[in-house]
Amino acid sequence: MPIALRLGVMVAATSRDDASVRLTTDAAIASREARYDLGAEQRDGTWADRARGVTAILARDGAALAGFDAQITSNLPVGAGLGSSAAFSIALLRAISTLFDLALDDAATARIAHAAENDFAGARSGMLDQLASVYGQSSDALLIDMRDHGTRVIPLSPTIELAVIDSGTRHEHATGGYNRRRAECEDACVHLGVASLRDIDERPLDEVLERLPPPLDRRVRHVVTENARVRRAVEAVRSRDDATLGKILNASHRSLRDDYEVSTPELDQLVMLATTAGALGARVVGGGFGGSIIALTQRGEGRELAARVLEGYDGAGHVVAIVP
Repeated sequence: MPIALRLGVMVAATSRDDASVRLTTDAAIASREARYDLGAEQRDGTWADRARGVTAILARDGAALAGFDAQITSNLPVGAGLGSSAAFSIALLRAISTLFDLALDDAATARIAHAAENDFAGARSGMLDQLASVYGQSSDALLIDMRDHGTRVIPLSPTIELAVIDSGTRHEHATGGYNRRRAECEDACVHLGVASLRDIDERPLDEVLERLPPPLDRRVRHVVTENARVRRAVEAVRSRDDATLGKILNASHRSLRDDYEVSTPELDQLVMLATTAGALGARVVGGGFGGSIIALTQRGEGRELAARVLEGYDGAGHVVAIVP
């Protein structure tokens, strides 16, 4: 159940008379320029892999492309667990679709961006970031059913606010622990004889966990209990039960820290500081292994709370956004 931010990525594309792609960006990354030739996309582990993946997948699907220049501007932090890679891929696809009259609809845009991230860049993530970029509405939550990619807008209560705080530490899904977590969940599915861990949502959890060796038991416990927390969070938002929503966020972070093991000391410190400073609840967001947290407060209190958190934080963190 992601929430869209009033931040993002913009791409302005112009055609070329050759088969080259030239990219420039204002993002705070080591190399702000990249170049490659269509039909010769080779992964090199840089941010440009998302663009290479996009054009390679489009070509695989039969799209007629020519070379282009793309200028990328962004106010969304890179590697902060806030979906910057997906936002870039979605923005690039929309620019290319307009430039070459591909008429890609939202579903195709999300699918191709996801394939570029998974099949080409090598990050075995789900489609949450892509679907949030395509269908997300600023300041509303988006309930996503990952089985059929159906979405439903969940309006946020006017009584709450979320502070998004970047820890200053960075992750990389494709080379970090995220792919290992995905593999562990798939191993657990094999042990349990199911296609998806969602298939065991209705089974007695203790009996399921007894059949699994560590750490697969902890991974499954996180997934099953997190599914339940999402459903409870929807009800808490709808009923404006802010205290319960905060408790759900706290429980989610404990599960991400202890069972899924994707938190870090920096993220744990930010969550601890936030709850000590008066947040109703806080948790890591994104794939973990670095990035950001969100802290739930009453409306109008988010920025002040975030300032108190950063005063006590040992790292170089900063406030990314206050929602809404």
